[in-house]
Formats: sequence, C-alpha cells, structure tokens
Amino acid sequence: MTLIKSISGIRGVVGGSVGSSLSPLDIVKYTASYAELIRRKRSVSNTIIIGRDARISGKMVSTFVTQTLIAYGFNVIDIGLTTTPTVEVAVKFQKAAGGIIITASHNNGDWNALKLLNHHGEFLSSSDGEKLLILAERDEFSFVKSDSLGSYVFDDSFNDQHIEHILSLELVNVDLVKKSGFKVVVDAVNSTGGFMVPKLLEKMGVKCVKLFCEPNGNFPHNPEPLAEHLEDLSNLVVKSGADFGIAVDPDVDRLALVCEDGSMFGEEYTLVTVADYILSKNPGSTVSNLSSTRALRDVTNHYSCEYQASSVGEVNVVNKMKEINAVIGGEGNGGVIYPSSHYGRDALIGIALFLSQLAEKKLSVKKIRDSYPNYVISKNKIVLPEHIELDSVLLEIQKTYKNEKISVIDGLKIDFLDGWVHIRKSNTEPIVRVYAESHDLEKASGIANKIIKQIKNLF
Repeated sequence: MTLIKSISGIRGVVGGSVGSSLSPLDIVKYTASYAELIRRKRSVSNTIIIGRDARISGKMVSTFVTQTLIAYGFNVIDIGLTTTPTVEVAVKFQKAAGGIIITASHNNGDWNALKLLNHHGEFLSSSDGEKLLILAERDEFSFVKSDSLGSYVFDDSFNDQHIEHILSLELVNVDLVKKSGFKVVVDAVNSTGGFMVPKLLEKMGVKCVKLFCEPNGNFPHNPEPLAEHLEDLSNLVVKSGADFGIAVDPDVDRLALVCEDGSMFGEEYTLVTVADYILSKNPGSTVSNLSSTRALRDVTNHYSCEYQASSVGEVNVVNKMKEINAVIGGEGNGGVIYPSSHYGRDALIGIALFLSQLAEKKLSVKKIRDSYPNYVISKNKIVLPEHIELDSVLLEIQKTYKNEKISVIDGLKIDFLDGWVHIRKSNTEPIVRVYAESHDLEKASGIANKIIKQIKNLF
C-alpha cells in the first residue's frame, strides 16, 4: 500500500513498512516537515491545535504528532476526540499558528492521516503543500534544545465552544426548531459525530435516536456516507417514525440526509438545500466544484444570483468562494462551507441550517427534496495506460465538442443542454475519473459511456 502524500495531508494504512504506510517514522517525518514550514512563516503565535477522530490508531498517532511538535518548540493544545471543523474553528478562536487533524476522513478504520491547517484554520495552499513535501524529502529539520521545548495542554472545551458558536449564527433559528418537536435518527459510524451531533441536537430541542454513536472507532459499515452504506439508518428512520435521518463521516465534515420514508435525500443535495435556505435570507454568489450537481446552479439562478464552479478539492472551492465573495459553497459529497462561520466543510453547521429551514418551511423532508430539480450522477473510472498522456487525449475530445460549453480548469468538463461530463485524472490513483450528470441514470450513463469509448479509442 502506498503512502498518499498530497497538499491536503498525509494518508495511509497504519501498520507496514516505512514509506509505504503511516508508520511512526513517517508520522514524525511529516509532522516535522509541517513544523518547519510553520516556523519559517514566523507566525506571532507559537501554538498548534491538534485533535482526532475515534479511530483505534488515533491515540498512537496523536502521541507522535504531539511530541514531534513539542520537540520543534511549539506549544500544543490537544482538544482530544473531536471533529475536523472543530479543530478548524479552534485555530481561529485561539489565533494559533496552525492545526493538525488526525483523521482519514471517509477511509476505512485501518487508515489514518494528518490533515494540515494554516493559521486561518484552513487547509494548506497548493504552494505550501508543495513546500512541505520538498522539506520532507530533504529532511531539513532542526529540533530545539531542552530548555526551548514546547508545552502541552489538553483542553476539550472547544467541542462545546464550536456548538455554541453554531447556535449563535444569525440564520440558525434555535427557537423555531425547538417549537417544531423534531425527531431525528443519527448514524455517526461510531466516531466523534456520535457525541457531537446529539449534543447539537439536544441544544436545539431535537429528539435524537442514536445509531452507531459510540465513539470507539469500530466502524460498523463502510464509513463513507453513501446510500449503499446507510440501509440500517434508512430502516430505523421509518421504524422509529423520525422526521429524517442524519449520517456523517468519521470526522464530521460530510453530511448525508435520509427522508422520512427511508429514501435518500442525496449527498449531492445537502449543499443544494442549505444554499436554498441561505439564498432565501441572504442572496449572493455560490460555489461548488466541477464534479458537483447542476442543481446548485439552478437554485442559485432562481434567486437571480451568480454560480461559479471551481476545480475539485476543498482548497480550490474555498479560493473561488473568497474570490467572488460567495455566501455559501461546498462540494457534492455533502460538504457545506458557510463563510459566516469559517471556510471549511462542516456537517454540524449543515445540520443546524437544515433544521432551521425545515422548521420554517413546515414541509416534510421528502417534499423539500422533491422541490429541487432532479439530477443523477454516473461515476465511472478507467485505467490510464502508462504510455498515454491524458492532456493530449483530452485535447482531442475537446476538439470533438468544440461547439459545447467547455471548461479546462481541472481536466475537461463539457456542458450539454441535458447534462454534463467531467473527465479528470485522479491525484492518488493511475485512473481517469469520468463523471456525468443528467436527469436520470440512463441518460447520465449514456453520456459517460460515450465519452469513455471515445477516450479508449485514443489510447
């Protein structure tokens, strides 16, 4: 298994040889690289925030991260079991020099990772990520002497601070939600959402039925919140007579919803429905990445506002949001980014805003979902032969569709009247991703299969 090194962090299976897994030596190496990068920025602060999800390996990884930062002279505030967005806001609250989240997000439990933040509590920029990887290869580390070692403090109060911050947001209508008497089922895949989501719901007066909410790191199913992994949640929503169901990934930055009849709201539509609510109160620009549903554009246009697409990746979405001063944005994987709070995907904020919308509309979750344009995405991948240069292949495809609307900011995206196709090389695997969307799966698959055939003919 290869250790995945990218600008967004370091990710790998725990257990294995150095350089091909997230071994203790690799943890120290990349934490030291991060510490060196932050040191060179000469931040006013000397504090780094760390936190972790509930993976079994989390405590071990956290120990190596902590001691490496202390050896570099940084003061560590360890907020313990928490969520990715909580670490992000903690960096902001503390005006810290940066943060490290120990989580492999939606990967299975044998994986772990270091997600790396700057002093804004946002993921490292492309240029900083590249600098970090160069530092790691050159081993340019300089640890401090014993009289300059950093300090360590454990402070898990940031979990409550994060929730109170969410409840204080202008468009989170706590009083109206409390009056609505909602009942919700929560599947937190036995990670930190298991206590953070129920705590938020309790504060909003929502009755919570817990499913897989013990934060022990024993994931009962694939932790990615996709329809095929949420059958137990869907069944319990119906059986318990709940208003809807909530599924989050292990680090609680992705949010999926289940309607009261057990049907999937659709992870792509989490951002769409939250954006609908935000735009109804505060019209403005919206952003999602090129591989996200067209429904966000349609909803944005309904409010006579501007929609723009970014390259795939949270950093790219955030950069585009800042560029056009977007009021809401995110990704079609259930990632809601609400800049009135912070520039990071936050399932907890998504939940609070959705509950506020639901209380105001006084409609069922199913009726809200049915009110949006219906699109279906067909997700496909093809193996890229080593001798093939993808850019030349995409150029030929682009020529074929020169009369359509084209974007080349991230691979190639072609917009048709009845759908779109996005072709891009994976950052982590020797494959080409071919995503297509239309009004039903047959049409979407048809668009994708046609493009895949054309691509293979060019191999």
